[in-house]
Amino acid sequence: MTEAAASFPESALTKVQVLIVGAGFSGLCMGIKLLEAGMKSFLIVEKSEDIGGTWWDNRYPGCACDIPSHLYSFSFAPSADWTRMYPGQREIHDYLQGCVGRYGLAPYLRLNTRFREAIWDESQGIWNATVGDGMRVCARVLVSGMGALHVPRYPELHGAERFSGPAFHSSTWDYSVDLDGKNVAVVGTGASAIQFVPQIAPRVGRLYLFQRTPPWIVPRLDFAITDKWKRRFRAIPLTRWAFRQYIFWRQEVRVLGFLGNQTFRKKVEDIARRHLARKIKDPKLRATLTPNYQLGCKRILVSDDFYPTLNRTNVELVPEAIAEVRERGVVTDDGVERPVDVLIYGTGFRATEPFIGVRVVGKGGVEIHDAWRKRMTAYLGVTVSGFPNFFILLGPNTGLGHNSVVLMIEAQVRYTIKCLKLMHRRRRRIMEVRPETQQSFVDVPSNRQVNFALSLRKSAE
Repeated sequence: MTEAAASFPESALTKVQVLIVGAGFSGLCMGIKLLEAGMKSFLIVEKSEDIGGTWWDNRYPGCACDIPSHLYSFSFAPSADWTRMYPGQREIHDYLQGCVGRYGLAPYLRLNTRFREAIWDESQGIWNATVGDGMRVCARVLVSGMGALHVPRYPELHGAERFSGPAFHSSTWDYSVDLDGKNVAVVGTGASAIQFVPQIAPRVGRLYLFQRTPPWIVPRLDFAITDKWKRRFRAIPLTRWAFRQYIFWRQEVRVLGFLGNQTFRKKVEDIARRHLARKIKDPKLRATLTPNYQLGCKRILVSDDFYPTLNRTNVELVPEAIAEVRERGVVTDDGVERPVDVLIYGTGFRATEPFIGVRVVGKGGVEIHDAWRKRMTAYLGVTVSGFPNFFILLGPNTGLGHNSVVLMIEAQVRYTIKCLKLMHRRRRRIMEVRPETQQSFVDVPSNRQVNFALSLRKSAE
């Protein structure tokens, strides 16, 4: 795949109908649907050395999905070969590699090519983009498939630059660092940390886990998918479809908790509390791990092995804030210094700061960052007034906290393809959402969010 992608002809100026940025789920889905629609003039640029997006960038120990495998995949490319209910990073990446081969995407891929900027040419009705080391691409349509989980977030810790040992973020895991018998400090207890902490805890000498806010955690209930079920899924596609539907509706019902249904949310909170009580017997530790906010205010996490790991004698949960990082240790607000050989950040990504390090300049020379300075808005979360022929996959307010984000990606790709077909059918070079249409779309969910916030406040009183 990599060789085929690398054979794309070098040129100082490449002209395509569609330029897609990113080769993760979003970018690959867009490319596949363009081919199915008979639109073959496109290019996918990817900054990394392989496809996969977040499922290539994140390769830390225990990296896995928190959505069941049969739903965390394209509806048009189901697989009967998933080995587990919750797939690991390698298996998801292999699935995407298979999609590239199955749909013939390799010739359209340019790897190791970072998107740098795109400027709208109003006179020509095209996007002038710069990628890689100065390569220019002219495209009629620009599609962002960059996602939100690719720029690591580092906390501002006083003295962090003085630390003399290895220090790295979970998304850039350094496998050359030997953790055996070492004193390891992990900062953060989010979605990544609760996966890699159980993997490294048995190896390290001492693990200090610095927690700012305890997350709500529900059981993962992972299991291996037997060969018998794999054969059944292959022989009877209807069973695979029915299983996917079951998973979808099981996940979808969770949205009731986000829509203000107090009864449902409290039931899920009870499940999380019972899970905590079963796994953590120490009352003091259990209190430290109990959230003091309503479920849904932060991402709900799933894990079967995180809580048991905290019972290990070589693991210490530290709720006190970090005051200072020293050359060989970490000091907390209570004045205690803990000796540290390796510092690992499990602090997530800058997910609410889109287009970091790139420029997208629309009509009148307005950058997307300036257009969104007060508030990030987009029609259907996909198109932005003032930025013609620009489609954003997983744009503002389209992230899901309860179901598979692949569902959202497919819906947005379908919408984008419809727009491109409409432009072709009506022989229009430019498509842009009207400001009033975008605003009317934004106003409705905004009112709902206000009402939901008021209901949360009322229920908390």
